[in-house]
Amino acid sequence: MTTVTSDEPKGGERPQDPRKPRGHRSPSRSGRPQVSYRPLDQSEVPGYAVGAAVVGAISIWAYWPMFMGLLAAWNKEPDYSHGYFVIPLAAFFLWARRESFPGIRTALAWPGLALIVLSVGMRYVAAQYYVDAIDAWSLLVWLAGVVWLFGGWRMIEWSWPSIAFLIFMIPLPWKMERWLSVPLQRIATNLSSWVLQMFGQPALAEGNVIRIGDSTFEVADACSGLRIFVGIVALACAYLMLVRRSWWERAVLVVSVIPIALIANSSRIVGMSLLNQVFPGEAAQARIHDWSGYVMIPFAALLFFFVLWYLGRLFREVEVLDVGSMARRGSRE
Repeated sequence: MTTVTSDEPKGGERPQDPRKPRGHRSPSRSGRPQVSYRPLDQSEVPGYAVGAAVVGAISIWAYWPMFMGLLAAWNKEPDYSHGYFVIPLAAFFLWARRESFPGIRTALAWPGLALIVLSVGMRYVAAQYYVDAIDAWSLLVWLAGVVWLFGGWRMIEWSWPSIAFLIFMIPLPWKMERWLSVPLQRIATNLSSWVLQMFGQPALAEGNVIRIGDSTFEVADACSGLRIFVGIVALACAYLMLVRRSWWERAVLVVSVIPIALIANSSRIVGMSLLNQVFPGEAAQARIHDWSGYVMIPFAALLFFFVLWYLGRLFREVEVLDVGSMARRGSRE
């Protein structure tokens, strides 16, 4: 019997053409070349670093007035003082997802240019109608367009959590801020008055003012709880980006943001009201106000992790045993 050998590998696969470089893909039937991704070689690092530096310099130059406005808001407005932590956290998300880095695209993705044009249009509208928030939001669209143009769709899928997380460094428009802070302020006043009554205090809520006997405590805009609300939303988003959870657990964590913010802010107001009666001086009350603001964000984070702990205790994974297979196994032994 004569055996015929063939150089074609098993499974019908064709051998790699030695004339084509590794990572090359032949054109499809439609005539369009299929784009491939490949790892970044060490020799290419300087070139890509220079390109990224040029794009970064152009972005900083174009958005320099907006960056100065963000820094002013982070320094002057307590509700947005967390903005300094947003960019480092976004960079950390990229580092945490480094194992799924798609690689370098071999050609430009021209659809990303549409996002860049959209960001320019957003800046034009913001300049015409004096809406600083739209100007700041256009930065996210600009970043997404640049990443899509040079990195392709896979790079967008890899980096979108970090790009989206940058929205927490941008102050809300005034109308949206009032739309959130006014109901939070009213609920915090009524809830704090009710808790003080439980502690035996003669507390009475009148608008945004809590009267305790002859003294009054005003729940100002800074005490509305917007800062805590935004901080807890950012913490929940950061956790959901890093940890895989089922859809219903994600829904529970998102819904729990509102009661956590209300409980934390009401705890701050109640504590300040009680301490102000013990330390009535203006200097002491100012220190109590400042330190309570520093403590409430970690306290709200502690409440959030308590919800996580409770979900872990409430639903535990169990091992399902097949009684029939165990019985057959025992009979064989």
